[in-house]
Amino acid sequence: MLPLSLLRAAVDNPILLELKNGDTYNGTLVNCDSYMNMNLKGVICTSRDGSKFWKIEECYVRGMTIKYCRIPNQIIDEVPADEALERPQRSDRGKGRRRGGFGGRDRKGGRGRG
Repeated sequence: MLPLSLLRAAVDNPILLELKNGDTYNGTLVNCDSYMNMNLKGVICTSRDGSKFWKIEECYVRGMTIKYCRIPNQIIDEVPADEALERPQRSDRGKGRRRGGFGGRDRKGGRGRG
């Protein structure tokens, strides 16, 4: 199961995010992009020490600030099969160099050639 496919299946469901700075955001996932940036609505933000709370109508959380996220267990059953397994494998793997590199008989610039 790929993390992005799991998050995309969790759209319009509750989600809890803990950020690297310790703050938590508890709300409904509206959107998620390929960098794991998320839009949430109906958010309750809790400070690191748990002493302060904020209610935010909508917020944007940058993916690189997220430590972990928690989603409901029933979302896992809704996730489609791994996309990586369904893609056809490339057949040209392991057949040597394709581009670039130095070496060969007609190339200039090897060791001892000037």
